[in-house]
Amino acid sequence: MDLRRLRYFLILTEELNFTRAAHRLHIAQPALSQQIRALERDIGAPLLERGSRGCRLTVVGEVVAREAGELLAHVAASQERIRAAVGGRQGQLRLALTRSARGGPVDALLAKFRTLHPDVDLVVRTGWTAHNIAELLAGRLDAAFVRPPLSGEGLECRHIAREELLVAVPAEHPLARQRRVTRGHIAAEPVILWPRENAPGMYDLITRQLWPDGGPRIVREEPDDEQLLLSVASGTGIAPVPEGRARALRVPGVRLKRVTAPTPTVGLALAHQPAGTAPALRGLLSLVDALSGPSAD
Repeated sequence: MDLRRLRYFLILTEELNFTRAAHRLHIAQPALSQQIRALERDIGAPLLERGSRGCRLTVVGEVVAREAGELLAHVAASQERIRAAVGGRQGQLRLALTRSARGGPVDALLAKFRTLHPDVDLVVRTGWTAHNIAELLAGRLDAAFVRPPLSGEGLECRHIAREELLVAVPAEHPLARQRRVTRGHIAAEPVILWPRENAPGMYDLITRQLWPDGGPRIVREEPDDEQLLLSVASGTGIAPVPEGRARALRVPGVRLKRVTAPTPTVGLALAHQPAGTAPALRGLLSLVDALSGPSAD
């Protein structure tokens, strides 16, 4: 059944006059009459009783008018859903967060994305940078927040933010009384860190910035920042932590100290496959570009 003919028929049912209906449709009256007769042949029954003063619906015409209205409304809704999916306003976006970035700019970015794209099904999980990269390369994610620098993965990255790196010290430690700590202060201190394989680029960046003369004296490895800070609170050692995550966790018994210049920092980026196909991904990338600008990492 020709949807265009159904639309013509619905306009005619509102006017019940071929001349006025043709005028609304911006077509010639003979062309409208031809289309309605073709529709009647498709259905196999007359839809109108024509007269000199206009026309009226037959019983079949009333049924067709009712069903055509519902059908065309459904078609219009389907077309809108398709356009929304193509434009990234609907569909699914599989996304991973990096553990060390919770509570910072990522949460604000995702809140903004949800506001702008309420119909996108955002499937979010959390993992270390190395795990997120592996999931991206395996095609199980559309995008992931990571800690650069990355090397050799073949992924595209968009810069999100750069955070100051703080040093967490036990509340009773002598360094807790310092306004800022120097690299000399922490050179020989026992250090708590997470395993390097979780984010090799970030790990090496941290150690180069804070321990440039030989690396830290690692005494314990913890699986995440919360456990790391709890170990600091117990007096086991000191630990470097991105400022956003450290202040979001607020672990009692820990003091957060800035480091003297040059200020150590770590980056945060959104990584994705160069040929990412999820339409909703374009919306997220556009938002990142609008809020953060192009990546320098």
